[in-house]
Amino acid sequence: MKPVFYFLLSALATGTLCADQIVLKNGDRLTGSIIKSDKKSLTLKTEFAGTVEVQWDAITDVKSDGTVFVTLTDGQTVAGTLTTNNGSFTVQTKDTGTVQTDRAKVTGIRDATEQQAYETQIERFRNPRLVDLWAGFVDLGFSQATGNSIISTLTSSANASRITSRDKIAVTFTSIYSKNTVTGNSLLTANAMRGGISYNVNLTPKMYAYGSTDLEFDEFQKLDLRFVPSAGFGYHAIKKDGNVLDLFGGGALNKEFFSTGIRRTSGEAVIGNEFIRKITGRTLLREKLVFYPNLTEQGEYRINFDLSQATTLNKWLAWQLSFSNRYLSNPVQGRKTNDLIITTGFRVTFAR
Repeated sequence: MKPVFYFLLSALATGTLCADQIVLKNGDRLTGSIIKSDKKSLTLKTEFAGTVEVQWDAITDVKSDGTVFVTLTDGQTVAGTLTTNNGSFTVQTKDTGTVQTDRAKVTGIRDATEQQAYETQIERFRNPRLVDLWAGFVDLGFSQATGNSIISTLTSSANASRITSRDKIAVTFTSIYSKNTVTGNSLLTANAMRGGISYNVNLTPKMYAYGSTDLEFDEFQKLDLRFVPSAGFGYHAIKKDGNVLDLFGGGALNKEFFSTGIRRTSGEAVIGNEFIRKITGRTLLREKLVFYPNLTEQGEYRINFDLSQATTLNKWLAWQLSFSNRYLSNPVQGRKTNDLIITTGFRVTFAR
């Protein structure tokens, strides 16, 4: 509907403030203007008590004199005056007459302003711009010791994703930089960066295809650049209540450039999983494990393992502990096979 129509309905609702009414189980009655409702609660704007949120379990009847928008489980929305009686909802519309339904089939009730905001949001999800729907976090940790030696370590990581009903874009980054200064001499002890970008497109509700590119630099592995484009297919084994388990596999091309002058190119298989688990209402666990058996050099392989746990402190701030491990079975001579980055500190979350 047009914004002008919503504005007129909102103006009419304002003019009839305190016309809507809810009846509670204890016999109390509240009058005002219905703002919105979901399956758990109803929000009412009253003249003297301000905005009040009432749990549906405490409500026996609802009556609106002004127009409200009632959304049903099948996605249909009907507009009109609302009355309830013993769990039955009756909406008196102007165009289609009387519509009756059970309370269990009502997913939302909104006034004109809330309905406009709701439809704008739905349209945004159906046809988002590339800059819309991004969410993620930035982690930052810093430690310093002073005395006979000065040790400074800076760790950082970031994760951003854009998820729609059709596809998903994800960007990741992790780094560590550490320096040790003794008697005026500065020694670099760690310098590594890892990151990548991936794109998933849903083929069915359970199946998806993906393409990704990973980049890695590690000075103490003598690795100037590891460039790994890959592609394959995945399966949403679990996707419910914020818990996700994806299983995926495919192929990759691994190009490695070492500061020793060694250049290596090899084909790899890709086998992995990605797991997100809500441990509590405030704590979230993320895990990703990818195994890369080398198809060009038989017997060689790589393993990428990332694990993080974040506990929410408020809407945008959390405390995190993260592990990022890279195992390479055939490093250059004199280098170790394993590199682990551990970070802890504050996590700043964002959403658009």
